[in-house]
Amino acid sequence: MITLKSPSELARMREAGRIVAIVLDLLREKIAPGVTTGELDILAEETIRKYGAVPSFKGYRGYPAALCVSINEEVVHGIPGARVIQEGDIVSVDVGTIYKGFQGDAAITVAVGEVSPQARRLLEVTAGALEAGIAQCVAGNRLGDISAAIQSYAESRGFSVIREYTGHGIGQQMHEDPQVPNFGEPGRGVILKSGMTFALEPMVAMGTWHTRVLDDGWTVVTLDGQLSAHFEHTIAVTDGQPEILTRL
Repeated sequence: MITLKSPSELARMREAGRIVAIVLDLLREKIAPGVTTGELDILAEETIRKYGAVPSFKGYRGYPAALCVSINEEVVHGIPGARVIQEGDIVSVDVGTIYKGFQGDAAITVAVGEVSPQARRLLEVTAGALEAGIAQCVAGNRLGDISAAIQSYAESRGFSVIREYTGHGIGQQMHEDPQVPNFGEPGRGVILKSGMTFALEPMVAMGTWHTRVLDDGWTVVTLDGQLSAHFEHTIAVTDGQPEILTRL
């Protein structure tokens, strides 16, 4: 179960989050036609270690890389390797770090060159759904308020939220209870308290929310092959406005 973080613990989570944000900024600049997903993974791991942290994904349940790179219809957990990024792709990169025993986790989706207006809109709505969820991370609200805000924002704009993968509590472990679904009803679930920390991560699709896992055992794709986007931040609940730990 998620615990309230002390000031010293939050300080370490802030640094873990800062390193994640630095890595994502570098990846945003690096993603371009002709770059391989493996090159992105090398850059991510080198940068994470340069700042005194370790990649939390590498070795997690056997995952082989420091970075998740998911392209187009891939929702999450894409394994980086020899695949070459193409003009018109949308590329989701998910980064996790551990700094002095505490975790940071965030993701962005990047449009590569000219993409379709529908793809551009998908990215805008997914990012907006994340911001809608963050706005509900206020002491006294309930977990369901976050979930409902994400779902309402995405679905009211004609997209679907992936239901089979969720946000989560985060702290000394990457995944802590409770899960934070991207759908739900307001006024339900755990009461939010100052010092709680969550990773909110709406995954939004142009078509169905149903997914399947590829033969590599990791890469999740939309069942209908339509595009999906993913944005994530690690958030601390405070007595005032929510604090985004993975934003510079």
